[in-house]
Amino acid sequence: MQNDPTPALTLRRLIDGYQLSQALHVAATLGIADLLADGARDTAELALATHTHEPTLYRLLRALASVGVLHESAEQRFALTPLGEPLRSDAEGSMAAWAEFVGSPAYWQAWSGLLHSVRTGENAFAHVHGMDVWRHREAHPEDGALFDRAMAALSRRAAAALLGGYDFSALRTLVDVGGGNGALLAAILRAHSRLQGTLLDLPHVVAAALARLVAAGVADRCTVKGGSFFEGVPEGADAYLLRSVIHDWDDGDALRILTVVAKAMTTPASRVLLVERVIAPPNEGRDAKFSDLNMLVSPGGRERTREQFEALLAAAGLELVRIDDAGGFSIIEALKAHA
Repeated sequence: MQNDPTPALTLRRLIDGYQLSQALHVAATLGIADLLADGARDTAELALATHTHEPTLYRLLRALASVGVLHESAEQRFALTPLGEPLRSDAEGSMAAWAEFVGSPAYWQAWSGLLHSVRTGENAFAHVHGMDVWRHREAHPEDGALFDRAMAALSRRAAAALLGGYDFSALRTLVDVGGGNGALLAAILRAHSRLQGTLLDLPHVVAAALARLVAAGVADRCTVKGGSFFEGVPEGADAYLLRSVIHDWDDGDALRILTVVAKAMTTPASRVLLVERVIAPPNEGRDAKFSDLNMLVSPGGRERTREQFEALLAAAGLELVRIDDAGGFSIIEALKAHA
């Protein structure tokens, strides 16, 4: 029986985590999991299908098999394991697009600036690339499209948790602020046939949204608006949904966004729904705390504690009324504060 790894070996594996991240990125980019969806295949078949160098592809696949993503059998045949199933692009809760995105050059290189960020408090992406992430994606549409695919995949995973964690049935109108290409809003509208939706994001972001809404069968109940949430959002809706928006921004810009939303809340029923990670107490909550580093590196924002959310909302004239769990995220509901 193999002895448990020493602290040094366990730490070494954590240090070398970048190797696994890149291996998964390459496998997702090549579509390996999709090729294995119908059963095991040998390396020669996979190399032919992916236009790769067969001996080198084998080295990649056996490494992934060593950590349980694939299973290797005789004659260099590989099959998906339950752990590897989410690498399929069509899998429920697929992580394929996210694996492609996190290993892409622009995102990957930005993490090399983490030390600069820790020393200065400045955004790593802007330091490495000479522009912020938003301008970079607009200037590099291929990177923007990859990011949109990754966010759409994560939105599909988030939709089930959100629908299970919040009752939308009493709402008549919902504005998805910064809702990207509409994946999350489409899922909510499909689940609630009486709900009317509005999707708001930058014009180049929502350009592909209509086709998605049509495919979901909800286009007749959804308005698509291209615009900036720093400048204005549609008034008078029952609810304003901001999923993973506020964490993209520092406190100053986050307050600007929430103030714009609060101004649009012109009915007594209006409420804000933030879907965000909430920082846990010390020594807990790995996902939120590493996501916080990701915000530092990429868009320049941050994850927040409950107390920080309360203070931010209060500064915008809003009152936090409840926080509910939603599958690793939290649904933070706020109303207009009474004078």
